[in-house]
Amino acid sequence: MFQVKLCGIKRLEDACLAVEAGADALGFLVGQTHTSADFIAPLTAKAIAATLPSGVTGVLVTHLTDPGDVLDLAALTGLPAVQLHGEIWPEDLARLRRAAPDLTFLKSFHVTDEAGLDYGDAFAGLVDGFVLDTANPRTGQIGGTGLTHDWRLSRRIVERYRSVPVILAGGLNPENVAAAIAAVGPFGVDVNSGTKGSDGFKSEAKARAFVANAREAFGQRG
Repeated sequence: MFQVKLCGIKRLEDACLAVEAGADALGFLVGQTHTSADFIAPLTAKAIAATLPSGVTGVLVTHLTDPGDVLDLAALTGLPAVQLHGEIWPEDLARLRRAAPDLTFLKSFHVTDEAGLDYGDAFAGLVDGFVLDTANPRTGQIGGTGLTHDWRLSRRIVERYRSVPVILAGGLNPENVAAAIAAVGPFGVDVNSGTKGSDGFKSEAKARAFVANAREAFGQRG
C-alpha cells in the first residue's frame, strides 16, 4: 500500500515530476460519470503508467461502478490498483474481488457527518484500503474538490477501521498536509488539486513540497 499518492496525472511530464518528487503512487482518472477536469483516455493512462519505475504504483481512479466495466478498464490500462470513487454496491465489489484477486481495491469514503461514520462497515472486509475524501454537491464533484472536511471525523474513521489502511484526501496541499497527518493519523495521503499549477497540470514546486512535507510528517510520527 502506498503512503504518498499524487492523483490527477494527465501527461507524461507530470508523471515524471511526481516520481522525481518521491511519490510512491500516481492516480490516473479514467471512466468518468461526475464533474471533473482531470479524466484521460484509457490508452493515455496505459502509456504513461508503462513508464513508471518499480516501486511506484499506478492507480486507476474511476467513477464507474459496473463490475464488468471496471474490469475492462483495469485490463485496458494495465494498472495494478483500482480506486472505486463511485457508489458501487458491496456485492458488486465482492464480485470484483473474486474476478480479479490480484488487483488492489480501494474505496472512496466521503466524510460528511457523524451519521456517515459507519459507511465503511459494508466494505471493510472487501477492500485493501479506504480513501477519505470530500464531495461538493454544489458542483457535482465527488473528488478533486480542493475542499477539506472535518479531520476530527476522519480520525474517528481511522480508529474505527484499524484493520483497513486509510488514505486521507480532500483539500490537502503542501501547507496543511503535515497538520492533517498529525490530526488524523492516516496510513497515507492523496492529493490532486493541491499540487496543481495555474495551467491545470502539476506544479513542480507544489508537488515537491507536498511530498517532502508529507514524508517529514510521517517520519516524525514514527
